[in-house]
Amino acid sequence: MNSIELKMLQTLYEQDFCAWVEQTAQLLRSHQWDTLDLEHLIEEVVDLGKSQQRALQSALRLVLSHLLKWKYQPERRSHSWQVTITRERLNLDELLQESPSLRRFLNDAEWINTTYQRARREAMVETGLSEENFAIVCPFSIDEILDLDFYPNAEK
Repeated sequence: MNSIELKMLQTLYEQDFCAWVEQTAQLLRSHQWDTLDLEHLIEEVVDLGKSQQRALQSALRLVLSHLLKWKYQPERRSHSWQVTITRERLNLDELLQESPSLRRFLNDAEWINTTYQRARREAMVETGLSEENFAIVCPFSIDEILDLDFYPNAEK
């Protein structure tokens, strides 16, 4: 690829991402390795991995915040909370099935703590309860978080 063609592809990336993706896919399918915009392609591949991690963290945060609400506000338990917990547990399961390497984050105490602290803050805001009401450290094990039948302190 000459520098003019590369510059055109790089400009396309900046001006019309979808068109850049289509062009890049076409170049990959036709094995035109020397015509690829490698700099942006590498950036996008890295971002795909980050996107999977964010999806995992988002689903985990939602499960945790709802489990906290379930645990600390039993009088407000609702079918809606149960639906959210189940849906996000299924999302977690799906993500882990599709990308088993994501499981390493569930074994990373610092990553879990960061996610838990966000969920804790969210639960505080949603319930109106003060932070003293919520455990400082995640009160649930990973097995409990992922267990479709686990609900803290009570019957469903």
